[in-house]
Amino acid sequence: MMLAHKIALDPNDVQETYFRKAAGVARFAYNWALDQWQRQYEAWEADPTGTKPSDPAWRKHLNAIKREQFPWMLEVTKNAPQMAIIHLGQAFQNFFVGIAEYPTFNKKGRHDSFTLTNDQFSIKGRKVQIPK
Repeated sequence: MMLAHKIALDPNDVQETYFRKAAGVARFAYNWALDQWQRQYEAWEADPTGTKPSDPAWRKHLNAIKREQFPWMLEVTKNAPQMAIIHLGQAFQNFFVGIAEYPTFNKKGRHDSFTLTNDQFSIKGRKVQIPK
C-alpha cells in the first residue's frame, strides 16, 4: 500500500520555475515513451518473436540517450522522467486488464505534475528539499 502525503507549498519564483520544468520533463518523458511504446508494440504484433515494450526497458533507453539528445532533462530531478515512464507502464497494465482506457498523450497545462519517490526528498520543519 502506498501512502501519499499532500503538502501545501508556497514556492518562490525560482522554485516555481523548477517545478514547471520538472513537470515539463515528466510530460515529455511520458509522451516520448508512449510514442516509442506504440511503435515497438506495432512491430511486436507484426513479428511476435521480437521484444514486447516494457517500462524498465524504456527507462533504461531514455537514461542512455538523454545526456546527448535531451540534456535539458538534467536540470531537474531524475525522478521526473523515470516516474512518468513507470506511470505509463502502469497505465498500459491497467488498460490490458480492462480497468482503464488506452493511455493518451499528456498536454501542457492539463494536470501538470511530477512524482518523487520517498528517498528523493526530505522534509525539515517547514522546508522540503528536492535534489537536482
